[in-house]
Amino acid sequence: MYRVTVRGHMMIAHSLPDPFFGPAQGLHGATYVVEATFYRRELDAHGTVVDIGAAGERLGEILTGLTYRNLDEHPDLAGRLTTTEVLARHVADRLLEGPLTVGLARLDVLLREHPDASAGYTVEL
Repeated sequence: MYRVTVRGHMMIAHSLPDPFFGPAQGLHGATYVVEATFYRRELDAHGTVVDIGAAGERLGEILTGLTYRNLDEHPDLAGRLTTTEVLARHVADRLLEGPLTVGLARLDVLLREHPDASAGYTVEL
């Protein structure tokens, strides 16, 4: 299977108001490196998985809507615990709304909190 990965980053604020999260219950900031990997079983008519430029632009648009925001107040995330896993799903769902995923077999979104920890979401298409 072929794949293409694009990367961006976002700086957010949020809280995780559940005792399960210990000190992260309070408002805090996080910087995520976000990777979106597009998979295709066979290359398209142009010999590509996806237009890398278009994929990078779309990921950037999605991240711009989250960057420098308090996600506790973001209308698309209201009432949700914005864990890294939930944010990965949110980014993937936004990518799936556009034409980039036509003909793809799979989409992975990975959020890296720091070099030693990451979480993600995968959707088989």
